Amino acid sequence: MNFDLTRRLTAEALGTFILVMAVVGSGIMAAKFAGGNQAIALLCNTLATGAVLFVIITIFAPISGAHFNPAVSLVMMLRGELDRPTTLAYIAVQIVGGCLGAVAAHLMFGLDLLQFGSTARTGLGQWVGEFIATFGLVATILGCIRFKPEAVATAVGLYITSAYWFTASTSFANPAVTIARSLSDTFAGIAPAGVLAFIAAQLAGMAAAVATAPHSPPSVWSRIARSMPSAIASRSCSSASAGPSVSTVELPPCCSIRRTASSTPHSSCGL
Repeated sequence: MNFDLTRRLTAEALGTFILVMAVVGSGIMAAKFAGGNQAIALLCNTLATGAVLFVIITIFAPISGAHFNPAVSLVMMLRGELDRPTTLAYIAVQIVGGCLGAVAAHLMFGLDLLQFGSTARTGLGQWVGEFIATFGLVATILGCIRFKPEAVATAVGLYITSAYWFTASTSFANPAVTIARSLSDTFAGIAPAGVLAFIAAQLAGMAAAVATAPHSPPSVWSRIARSMPSAIASRSCSSASAGPSVSTVELPPCCSIRRTASSTPHSSCGL
């Protein structure tokens, strides 16, 4: 099944909505119950973020590619996976979905729906942290879809979980999430004055990762969709005396793959 642009944009908006809601909401909950212990609060925030990333990538990759991040969408455009109008549409819905996710988190915890962050996140160390966090995220994605596409959801979740702790910025690594978190004066918030520098560092990290990544064949995000561990229902093999051997992998309606001995896999996923 080929998913139309409307469904793909809906998936991107919903996924980014869930991601930001989890980041901001878990930060509020963590700060509430950590008793002032910043390490415990950050740990709780980290675990919720890493877990939800695994879930939403697994769910939405077959539909939209599960970017949820303008930096990732730009990578796919640079690599020829998305055209420019589609990329801009992806970025727009990611930002809108992320901002609505912050509002939803405020609603759940009885806070003012519209607010601005007051946590100053600025300085060379923070910017270098965002460069490294985004470089590592994009490198993780590209490396997985090149060598082990079924591991993308797990690898991204684990990378972000780790990067929360080894970067000074706590690894935003996402321009849409950065903008959305500027609309929350909570544990996960960032002052609006620091947003542009964070995004600049993220885009620089993204560009560096693309420049150094190994070449991968076309339709790399399609490979993620068809290679999710939960996507494979069964496998059957057949052979004939005349002609090449053929194996078929049966997948859910979103994907189908047919491989012959003399050809490479092709996917009908509408990504």
